[in-house]
Amino acid sequence: MSENDTILAAATAQVERARAEPRLRPTIAGFFDEATYTVSYVVSDPATGAAAIIDSVLDYEAAAGRTSYRSADRIVEYVTGNALTVEWLIETHAHADHISAAPYLQERLGGRLAIGAEIVRVQEVFGKLFNAGTEFQRDGSQFDRLFRDGDTFRIGSLEGIALHVPGHTPADMAFIVGDAAFIGDTMFMPDYGTARADFPGGDARQLYRSIRRLLALPAETRLFLCHDYKAPGRDVFAWETTVGQQREGNVHVRDGVSEEDFVAMRTTRDRTLAMPALIIPGVQVNIRGGHLPEPEANGVSYIKIPVNAL
Repeated sequence: MSENDTILAAATAQVERARAEPRLRPTIAGFFDEATYTVSYVVSDPATGAAAIIDSVLDYEAAAGRTSYRSADRIVEYVTGNALTVEWLIETHAHADHISAAPYLQERLGGRLAIGAEIVRVQEVFGKLFNAGTEFQRDGSQFDRLFRDGDTFRIGSLEGIALHVPGHTPADMAFIVGDAAFIGDTMFMPDYGTARADFPGGDARQLYRSIRRLLALPAETRLFLCHDYKAPGRDVFAWETTVGQQREGNVHVRDGVSEEDFVAMRTTRDRTLAMPALIIPGVQVNIRGGHLPEPEANGVSYIKIPVNAL
């Protein structure tokens, strides 16, 4: 049995146990930020009140360069109102479309900040792009835990498994908790398709294989998405689906779509896409674990804009 098969078998067994025993299923609250089309999650254990926060959002007004905490404070209110204890602040990857609020939430609610171990590759690439200097550590030390493929963790009495699902970026992870999988930017709702793969370190072929790995989980596995953009003809935002629904109906990667066809589609489509509006501040801050660059002598923190480099 290969290492991949062993990890998938463990993830499948976890999902099946949770399907059979309701006490092993997490309580999940989604918080949608329409400005960035991002969904943040609070995942909690009903038995103990332990919780994880996944893919939080710091509000950022690009024109003025100002941050605020409306989105994060909704999470604070939910956590405190339900007497939850935050054990983890998890990032599925270094986001290019929003800034993480993890440091703000960690200060107020506690918990360990975690991301995939391949963040060091992203830090290396973008550290050079932003000419971050030797003071910017490219070893993942801005995070409390670096998850590797197959690593396990707990949220109270709930079981969790981390899966490395690169392609959108080299560091993308999916996190399976009970019968739920938080899959970041690998897939969107079935009527919208899949994530782009043209960022530095992205790879459409790798993304296809990562998605097929996720779709090998039981059909009933609940999938929670990082974004929704409302496909044409759909009037409401949505961010929960299942493995079975994706296999049957995803417009880019349903059963029967070959790897070659997917790569051709994804490559052609990605050439038409503009860069995300917040890629420059987003990546620059998120590779630092959500911390702004160190203030300069005047006490002000600055976001660099590389010209003609992206």
